Amino acid sequence: MTLLHAKLNPPLSHWQGKYAWIVGASSGIGRATAEALHAQGAQVIVSARDADALHELAKGRDGFVVLPLDVTEPETLAAAKLKVQACVDIAPDLVLYCAGRYLPQRATEFNLLEMQKHLAVNYVGALHLLDAVIPMLLEAGRGHLALVGSVAGYRGLPMSLAYGPTKAALNNLAENLYLDLHPLGLGISIINPGFVDTPLTAQNSFKMPALITPEEAARHILHGWKQGQFEMNFPRRFTRWVKLMRCLPDSWYFSAVRRVTGM
Repeated sequence: MTLLHAKLNPPLSHWQGKYAWIVGASSGIGRATAEALHAQGAQVIVSARDADALHELAKGRDGFVVLPLDVTEPETLAAAKLKVQACVDIAPDLVLYCAGRYLPQRATEFNLLEMQKHLAVNYVGALHLLDAVIPMLLEAGRGHLALVGSVAGYRGLPMSLAYGPTKAALNNLAENLYLDLHPLGLGISIINPGFVDTPLTAQNSFKMPALITPEEAARHILHGWKQGQFEMNFPRRFTRWVKLMRCLPDSWYFSAVRRVTGM
């Protein structure tokens, strides 16, 4: 096997009897991934601020544990950690951070409070979760940590002033986590979707190319875990071009974005 096609993580393919903790499971990609894992036999702990949505997801179905929390409040994550430990053997097999905030913003209408809210949910919230779960995973000597980023984190994009930098930070964070934790037996992955039809992207006023459903996104994610991938980006008919644009000289990149978006 060449380095290009090497499995960078232990493959996750058999979910029967496994435990997954999904933070940000009340809607969109997080909810769809929780349902997909549950359908394959996993015991799924679902967390988010919207307790009603979580209870609606779990209603009438064994194998779900509802654990509401707010990622911006570290004390709620610390309390949730104790409840998770009561459910699992030392540590979950998978921890997925899918909590996110998105509000279109441009620098000409700079909103510091909104920038800080994006940072608190999209990045600092992930740090709060890592603070809670990394010791558990290290003690177990196994498990997989996954973060949901975005192709908006590859390079600057219009209307992504608040959102894009936080997703860029998650990509860098995931690479550092991999370097430090993979040699100790942990799996690490970063998930960079294109446009997915969720309550967040519903705010966009422009036509979103290659728009997919959350269920399609979940299928891509589970396939990536099965293949032992570090980074998943999808749908490839869109994301491969966005990823390629990272290699363009700056002048070409800025010109291409302005031409495509009209901004």
